Amino acid sequence: MKPAPARETPDTAATAANPARRPETPVGSGGPGQEAPADRARPGREARVSYGSPPVPRAARAGHKRQEEPGGTGEPSRVAGRPLAGGSGWNDDGAGAEHGVRPAPALGDEERGRLLSGAHHAPHDLLGAHPVRGGVLFRCLRPYARSVTVAAAGLRARLRAEGDGLFSGVLPLREIPDYRLLVTYEDAELELHDPYRFLPTLGELDLHLIGEGRHEELWRALGAHPMTHQGVAGTRFTVWAPNALGVRLTGDFTYWDGTALPMRSLGGSGVWELFLPGVGEGALYKFEITRPDGGHCLRADPMARRTECPPATASVVHASHHRWGDAAWLARREGGRVHELPFSVYEVHLPSWRPGLTYRQLAQQLPAYVKDLGFTHVELMPVAEHPFGGSWGYQVTGFYAPTARLGTPDDFKYLVDALHQAGIGVLVDWVPAHFPKDAWALAEFDGRPLYEPADPLRAAHPDWGTLEFDYGRTEVRNFLVANAVYWCEEFHIDGLRVDAVASMLYLDYSREPGQWTPNAHGGRENLDAVAFLQEMNATVYRRCPGVITIAEESTAWDGVTRATHHVGPSGFGGLGFGLKWNMGWMHDSLSYLAHEPVHRAYHHHEMTFSMVYAYSENYVLPISHDEVVHGKRALVSKMPGDWWQQRANHRAYLGFMWAHPGKQLLFMGQEFAQGAEWSEAHGPDWWLLDPSYSAEPDHRGVRDLVRDLNQVYAATPALWQRDTDPEGFSWIEGDAREDNVFAFLRFDADGSPLLAISNFSPVVRQDYRIGTPEAVPVWREVLNTDDGRYGGGGVANAEPLKAEPTGWHGRPASILPVLPPLATIWLRPA
Repeated sequence: MKPAPARETPDTAATAANPARRPETPVGSGGPGQEAPADRARPGREARVSYGSPPVPRAARAGHKRQEEPGGTGEPSRVAGRPLAGGSGWNDDGAGAEHGVRPAPALGDEERGRLLSGAHHAPHDLLGAHPVRGGVLFRCLRPYARSVTVAAAGLRARLRAEGDGLFSGVLPLREIPDYRLLVTYEDAELELHDPYRFLPTLGELDLHLIGEGRHEELWRALGAHPMTHQGVAGTRFTVWAPNALGVRLTGDFTYWDGTALPMRSLGGSGVWELFLPGVGEGALYKFEITRPDGGHCLRADPMARRTECPPATASVVHASHHRWGDAAWLARREGGRVHELPFSVYEVHLPSWRPGLTYRQLAQQLPAYVKDLGFTHVELMPVAEHPFGGSWGYQVTGFYAPTARLGTPDDFKYLVDALHQAGIGVLVDWVPAHFPKDAWALAEFDGRPLYEPADPLRAAHPDWGTLEFDYGRTEVRNFLVANAVYWCEEFHIDGLRVDAVASMLYLDYSREPGQWTPNAHGGRENLDAVAFLQEMNATVYRRCPGVITIAEESTAWDGVTRATHHVGPSGFGGLGFGLKWNMGWMHDSLSYLAHEPVHRAYHHHEMTFSMVYAYSENYVLPISHDEVVHGKRALVSKMPGDWWQQRANHRAYLGFMWAHPGKQLLFMGQEFAQGAEWSEAHGPDWWLLDPSYSAEPDHRGVRDLVRDLNQVYAATPALWQRDTDPEGFSWIEGDAREDNVFAFLRFDADGSPLLAISNFSPVVRQDYRIGTPEAVPVWREVLNTDDGRYGGGGVANAEPLKAEPTGWHGRPASILPVLPPLATIWLRPA
């Protein structure tokens, strides 16, 4: 990943981009991060219960409060039914304004102030219904209401106004009834279940696991979950904010005023909870947090499983209704061994692959395209929600939500399902290394550093203007480990490619002396990050059989793909990844290809050095998005020479890459030799494949080669079955620097070979003797990147090549193939 351009992050930028949004109303006493989302009601949104007043002028709302001071007039309270204890003053016919409703004991100034300011940790102790001497005390907080009436079977009693939106009274009841609240505003009356009559929705086990940082299904405990609780349908809202003085819930169901819905703190867990009856799927919400300094800020839900479409920033209540159809795929995956199977990856940026397509529309096109080209997997650049499209998804604010730009979470599941049913695995880029500083997201979430380290030097990521995670905090580590499991289990993802691992592993990453603090042993290794990565990998592999994790790690860290319990020379256990991007191979080989052929002799080792360490880790050979942006030029444009030579180099390189030990990854657009750098604004240059374009055959030919590479690769176990076994590879000619020639053998588990020969010079080499194993008497050409169908010159070995008993290259036999210019050929036993 590379740094993206600077961007606007405040909600003011979002409002400017979307004039339809109402101006946001401050909810706190000022200070950094204070903001409030607009009323984002959408035409056609499903009807749902409202917990706030209709939008009326603030002055009028204040008037509503004042006219309901104690002693105000209004309709009489009515309590019908059998006489109850403490019934003095009872009047069954309802005569008299307050008959049957006695004043409740007044709240103390301190508790009243905390409740009204959003700084109370136990609002359920004050609000709701509570048995008291002589009856049941009812109290509710309904700002801007004219009146509140308790209604139950045989009971209808109007509460007394206490001011500031508080209404209360003591009814002469023996027990708490199954009641509702009738809340009257200036132009509406709402009938609601009282949220403060419900027991907590989280159990002791959930809270214990959260406290230990071991809740592997954290998304089931935190966030917004539609459910039925105590026989009533609604949504449970929970959030971890241990430093908050109080948390209130706000959303489109309160007209973005959170005063009426303070949440309760569940012991010492740092978790705040509220069950809200009548609110369900599609509701927009945020958490209004009272910071330790007494100020207020609005935060999106870190555990939100659905979000508004950027630039809007609210979280959305979501429940999945997708029915999976990929059971056969998952069964095959569980029994497979990724390292010993074909694995060629097409890397995709979904928003720009076919700009304008939704997840469901992509499901109609992407699986067919990838299957036609023969790739075994797609790797999706980050799909988690992110506010700025120019970050390509690498600056995440919604770690549990697929981006809403392309549809809903169920729409994304539909796409994954379609890919699986087409026989294509799905890898997703995952970004646990850092997060942006947007004031409505994770930064200083509850008023203090929470997800990031408290030390500003440790918190600030030096490269991308973001914040690093505090891997030493158990709850933060749990948030990330559970997130990895979430994508694999909830979305059936087949693998996670973990971005920017090196920046996590080193305390001095991109930092100068004096800008970092050594670990407890005086070293530069981030021990907390090491422990996190080990835990994440161990958990994913234990819970999700067949899933693969892949590290983008650009240094020589020891044991990236070694098991976590195997301690290496560095004293660390392995990180536990399944595969690692081979960044060294990528940089060296591209450097070699960038030279004119006449100069390549002096850089020959750049193509052979990778085999010195090829089996130190389990590798992926990546030609990724990072190599075709920011002035690096597209793959074909890196090549020297004229247009024909550039394409020939491009094709020869792909042939060399597919034969080299390791798995393959190719970024979109490079499969048809797009000459321009990739841009997220318009995606691949598909017009190059338009038959009306004169150079279309040049680009179609390269794409045809990629298809044939994948087909021959999949049918040739020698190219993938022993990718991690040194016995599966043998050099034949690795030092023909003056000729620019490379030749090597690959072997499958039974010893059957494939011979790959690359000629990176622009001349035809006739009868170029190559040593071969004695056991193969005849070889035939199965792939030639110079084939005329691919746009090459058509120099080929049309007839089988018989081995001669002439020893060469230390082999007992040899053959005399013709080597096309700037080309790679593959030979197999005839």
